[in-house]
Amino acid sequence: MLKLEKDKEMSLSEYSKLYDILISGDNFWRRLNAEVDFSFINEEIQTNYSMTMGRPSEYTERMFKFLLLKSYYNLSDRDLVERAKTDMAFKFFLGYNPEDTKLIDPSLLTVFRRQRLKSNENNLLDKLIKKTVQIAIEKGVIKAKNKMIVDSTHSLSMFSHISPREKLIQLAKELRKSVYKIDESMHDKMPKKREASGILEDEIEYCKELIGLLNNDERFKNVQHIKEQINLLEETIDDTQVELEYSKDQDAKVGHKTADTAFFGYKTHISETPERIITAAKITSGEKNDGKQLQDLIEKTQSNGIEVEAIIGDGAYSESYNLDYCKEKGIKNASKLSNAVTHGTRKEEDILEYNKDAGMYVCKAGHMAIKKAKQGSKDNGTQVECYYFDVEKCKHCPFKDGCYKEGAKTKTYSVKIKSDTHTAQMDYMETNEFKELYSERYKIEAKNAELKNNYGYDKATSCGIGGMTIQGATTLFLVNMKRIFKLEDAIKWLTLSIFIIRLFQQPRMKYLFLYFAFELYSLLI
Repeated sequence: MLKLEKDKEMSLSEYSKLYDILISGDNFWRRLNAEVDFSFINEEIQTNYSMTMGRPSEYTERMFKFLLLKSYYNLSDRDLVERAKTDMAFKFFLGYNPEDTKLIDPSLLTVFRRQRLKSNENNLLDKLIKKTVQIAIEKGVIKAKNKMIVDSTHSLSMFSHISPREKLIQLAKELRKSVYKIDESMHDKMPKKREASGILEDEIEYCKELIGLLNNDERFKNVQHIKEQINLLEETIDDTQVELEYSKDQDAKVGHKTADTAFFGYKTHISETPERIITAAKITSGEKNDGKQLQDLIEKTQSNGIEVEAIIGDGAYSESYNLDYCKEKGIKNASKLSNAVTHGTRKEEDILEYNKDAGMYVCKAGHMAIKKAKQGSKDNGTQVECYYFDVEKCKHCPFKDGCYKEGAKTKTYSVKIKSDTHTAQMDYMETNEFKELYSERYKIEAKNAELKNNYGYDKATSCGIGGMTIQGATTLFLVNMKRIFKLEDAIKWLTLSIFIIRLFQQPRMKYLFLYFAFELYSLLI
């Protein structure tokens, strides 16, 4: 109903024909408007609107379209609205008349993003991808029975995480500034800084001296904001015994790309077809294991209308539970074996995350094992891989209860090497079928690069996993629709080319073609 009302409103405008003059038929936003019925957005978030309170909202579809434009062009709310006033493609996509100059207040878009979509992020992500997969199947650009390439790509948090020492330096600096506003002569009385040493203990000692100096000065005892800053600094000193990092983004976590490199942010786990259409996605914090998301990706892909015949991935997806799952479902698993193996009979809460890029396990606090070694006998099936953690970190870890025994000189985590499942996978890796399937894995690397380089997906644009999920939903939707249009155009050109080739294979058409070519040449010279 809302879409019909907007179309009727645009058709009544005497300037609406400008759109046909200024916006070509192959314009992405025009095609998107024609190919996708966005009415499902109304149903998705209608529960977040009050029908009896507050002023009437803008069309929900229109607000969502604003969000798509914002994601694609990486504009602020204010700049997006300003550009929409003059950009005809924007106006057409949003359903405005060419002469409209009063659009929306930028604050409405902020509220829509932060409140109206709240609690609907995951449903929105799944529904948008499902919509694109259905369109792709209907257009014939992908097959309903297909292979699935899987991988994850990371996005940095919009806030950097800082070490306890850096946090203390920051708080001490803010406290000094507050003191100087009251008495500039305190510059000469402050303790000597120790920032150059780079040692946490030295910074703690400095902060304690600073607190002692101010607590002994009667002038600052009754200044409320200074008292609050002193209390916060004291509390932070205590927290350094257990806290490993500080950040405004509490949902983001440290993930590891290799044993020597790490990032702070989120992971987007995706699956795509060989035609590079994304079929499912799941967004997690940065430390999550890639392999543990595989079953969710398969189930989401299947619910989106794709019958999965094979999965293609790196070593993260070759853990025993994934190999067994694929065998049970009749799905070929073309992923090379990694060093990660089953976790034995451990309880779920005792299982650690395995980082396939670093080849090490990561504990609940985010610490990575520092070395590993094989123990036991391979012949009698008792061989295990033992991972060693930095015991000094374990001593001060907030999760040490039940994990670290007080006074222990080492902390290890062992996994049993099960040869039966993995031996079968090793045999499969030698077959031509496996090699042919695995040769397509590079395609998802290209998709990850496209997301980061063309869509700014290398960094989160908002705080929290909810904001990251909304960013992922809009970005993956646009990436899929662009790919669908490209494949559709390619099929049309291929069909036309085949028709022309077959046409001119006829003797009479060949002479007719030569005649027209000669006439055209005559005109040109």
